[in-house]
Amino acid sequence: MKLPFKIDLSNKVALVTGGGGVLCSEFAKALAASGAKVAVCDLRVEAAEKVVDEIKADGGIAMAVAANVLDKASLEAAREQILKEFGTVDILLNGAGGNNPKGTTTKEYLDPEDLDGTAEDIKTFFDLDPAGIEFVFNLNFLGTLLPTQVFAKDMAKKGDAVILNVSSMNAFRPLTKIPAYSGAKAAVSNFTQWLAVHFAKVGIRVNAIAPGFFLTNQNHALLLNPDGTYTARSQKILNHTPMNRFGETDDLIGTLLWLVDNNASGFVNGVVVPVDGGFAAYSGV
Repeated sequence: MKLPFKIDLSNKVALVTGGGGVLCSEFAKALAASGAKVAVCDLRVEAAEKVVDEIKADGGIAMAVAANVLDKASLEAAREQILKEFGTVDILLNGAGGNNPKGTTTKEYLDPEDLDGTAEDIKTFFDLDPAGIEFVFNLNFLGTLLPTQVFAKDMAKKGDAVILNVSSMNAFRPLTKIPAYSGAKAAVSNFTQWLAVHFAKVGIRVNAIAPGFFLTNQNHALLLNPDGTYTARSQKILNHTPMNRFGETDDLIGTLLWLVDNNASGFVNGVVVPVDGGFAAYSGV
């Protein structure tokens, strides 16, 4: 894997949750290419194994770990597996997360005619499924909190450790249609700041990356038509992104490497770094 710059993570153990996904798989590869032993953790172990195979083919050291970030017992089992093969974790990258259609409205705005409830194909705010909202919030927030509870105790005992959470630009400016995801990522950003203070005396730095708009498996249908052209929502996003493009996974790697390297960012703690092509800076006029 080609890195934007070199850092030395030799003798470091990194754990990436959601490591089988589009973005986090690249995070795992970058950490391995920097010398870390990487535990690629995913609910879908076959996805994690694919990433591990790619890392090993590139000369890196990695292992696949099946775990559910919403199940503490599953995470404890993963911890024992990683301890046995690699030792205690130095870098925890909380990347597991996502959205769910049950926490999404059909339209951006509530129109007066939507209130009579006669349109079967319209899901308004009032139709959102509480169970869907709970799932999205738990996956993103508890899916960050629980792995931190399980792995950070070892990290606190050894010090000089790093936790990197994955937030979103939704945390700064909530997007239309997805109130559950936006609220959950805002919670992740707030939690990042809280943890940075809480762990400051035990040598753990805690920061977050907030990606802007990247094409992933989760948003593919939302942003691309079946023929591969951009949807109306994509056009709206691009019109509000000064750099006029979607992000690519490589765009995140430099920020990742900077934040996990204590030599480069040893006094950076409690920040949420936007990587959004200027989206948050643009007022629309």
